[in-house]
Amino acid sequence: MRKKEKSTPGRDRKSKWAGLLLVLVAALTLEATSLIQSYFTKNGIREESSRRADSHLVAIRDQILDVIDQAELAVRNNVWVASLVIDRPDSLSFICRRIVEDNDAVVGSTVAMVPGYRLSRPLFAPYYFIQDDSLHFRSLATEAYNYPETEWFRKPIELGEGYWSEPYVDEGGGDMLMTTFSMPVRDRRDKIAAILTADISLDWLTDLVSSDKAYPNAVNFIISRDGRFMVSPEEEAILEKKIDDVIVLLRDSVGFRKATQAMLAGESGNMPVLFRDQLYYIYYAPVKRTGWSLAILVPHDDIYGAMRRIDWIVRLLQILGLAMLILILRAFVRSRNRYFDLNERKERMEGDLQIARKIQMSMVPKPFSELSGGNNLDISATIISAKEVGGDLYDYYIRDGRLFFCIGDVSGKGVPASLVMAVTRTVFRTVSAQEDNPALIVKRMNEGLEEMNENNMFVTFFCGVLDLSSGHLSYCNAGHNPPMILTDEIQTLPVEPNLPLGLDAGMDYVGQEVNLQSDDAIFLYTDGLTEAENEAHEQFGEERTKEALHGRKSSEAHLREIGEHVSVFVGDAPRSDDLTMLFIHYLGKGHHLTLTNDISQISRLKGFVERVVGSDRKDSPLASELNLALEEAVSNVIFYAYPKGTKGTVELNASCVDDELHFVLSDHGRPFDPTAVPEVDVNAGMDERRIGGLGIHLVRKIMDSVEYTRKDGENILSLTKKI
Repeated sequence: MRKKEKSTPGRDRKSKWAGLLLVLVAALTLEATSLIQSYFTKNGIREESSRRADSHLVAIRDQILDVIDQAELAVRNNVWVASLVIDRPDSLSFICRRIVEDNDAVVGSTVAMVPGYRLSRPLFAPYYFIQDDSLHFRSLATEAYNYPETEWFRKPIELGEGYWSEPYVDEGGGDMLMTTFSMPVRDRRDKIAAILTADISLDWLTDLVSSDKAYPNAVNFIISRDGRFMVSPEEEAILEKKIDDVIVLLRDSVGFRKATQAMLAGESGNMPVLFRDQLYYIYYAPVKRTGWSLAILVPHDDIYGAMRRIDWIVRLLQILGLAMLILILRAFVRSRNRYFDLNERKERMEGDLQIARKIQMSMVPKPFSELSGGNNLDISATIISAKEVGGDLYDYYIRDGRLFFCIGDVSGKGVPASLVMAVTRTVFRTVSAQEDNPALIVKRMNEGLEEMNENNMFVTFFCGVLDLSSGHLSYCNAGHNPPMILTDEIQTLPVEPNLPLGLDAGMDYVGQEVNLQSDDAIFLYTDGLTEAENEAHEQFGEERTKEALHGRKSSEAHLREIGEHVSVFVGDAPRSDDLTMLFIHYLGKGHHLTLTNDISQISRLKGFVERVVGSDRKDSPLASELNLALEEAVSNVIFYAYPKGTKGTVELNASCVDDELHFVLSDHGRPFDPTAVPEVDVNAGMDERRIGGLGIHLVRKIMDSVEYTRKDGENILSLTKKI
């Protein structure tokens, strides 16, 4: 019996250093992953907070502008009336009263005469205002009030147009905090005779601004055109400080001074504000026509607090993961130093290969039925390794309404090929998450793989992006087997002869495009299919592959049938290469079918009708009748709409509404109305019966409604069947 090899101190030290190095690499990898994740998460939260704050500002600003518009409109609509009755004081008073009574947003109104305009009454200013929910009257033409010196009176005279005043407490007038819109009233000589006003209470503005918050501890406020705080809720607290205290501190902050300057300049935007070691973000936007600026002050913790908590959880999990890794490495080192028997090493190697196979197979995507967003797709795939692990790969996923998919074959076999396969699949996911162009995806993947290709291994690769709404397929081939496309016939998809990945970092890859119609499919495979050999060393080849693809089946049924064909062909011969297949069946958006004006296209109607009526009724009399009627209608278009020798298309759309099936048949051929054919007398004798018309007669008998229209150079035949 052979003795087990004992561990030595040198080997133990090497194992420990290797374990420590692995732990260090794992720690750095985890930290780098955490930093990258935190960076992108923070950017996303920052963008979301900006959108959220901007939306909130717009909502509040729209409400403010609604009230401002009411006040301005009330004044502008009555200025011309006041100019007509400028010499009748009672009528002027009535105008003010009507403005207050008819506009809920207006709390007060006056028409103040310009001093000296009427010598008999140098000062005249009747004022109606709301107080305690009732209408009151007061004259502002007093020495105590002295309205000619007020801003709301002077500014519109100086400017000659409407003007919003700075906020003020109207002592002796409305006795409230308000802002006023005032506008000159001109007489027939175009001379300013008086000022007509509408007052808005800032108590209402405060309630509006304070009623809704973008964040729990956010503060909304308004700054006037001269930088004064018009609205600043006194009871609001941020970091246990009242808003007045916060604003005093803000005035000393460089960031807030910059924000104030931007607001006074009528700009919109956002910037950070730092004071007392606390970080805030201020978002601001102008209120049109008033010179005001609306702003939101949000504490940093309101925006990033949740992310900070998640970061702590992630770091705790990282620490636990490292601790588990250390324990695992420690156990591994001890186990490695105990067992050095050749047979035991072989068993561990086999076990590792089995684990590697499970890991490799776990990297392939989930069955397509478990994904979302692909209702108009039928996808199946399979991968069969010649050994425990292999170098074939495929992948697919849906992003932004498009299907990203690929298939590849790594040169070589076994573990090295499987590692390159894993890296290739990871690089594909990483690059395609940021890039939509298959040619650029392949180019960037090639650059990354070439940098780490010390063993001169390469990867044949095919990458495609399918727009699920339009059927537009863009693709790029890097030295891989050309896929097969299944339309009316089975053909090889044209591909450019690009180099495989990992050979030349400077390679520029050429992309290609094709449009898939409803019911078209694309079949991708590795050379393990066409190069599969039987005992006589004959290869399966492309022709046998095409024969196995004939017929309309589900993607899963296609792959199962191809697999059975290969198994029968190979027999007992050992497999020499990995075999991977990916079948993508594009079902289109809704029930739509495009046919060419070729009578052989009629055979496609049966599958279309079965999809429309559903699998549970595909063999019912209803499906047979519909198929018969549609065959007659389509045949009419093929024979009569397009002149002989010309190419054209026939579009067929189907929908179900209120227990009725609706079919719309359209073409761009010459005008042809099949419903204009007279009814056929089926009881007449052969000599008396008119030639033709039996097809449309059959359609009329099957369908409940048949209508024809000609619109925009297009024949449109609408068929309805009650179910």
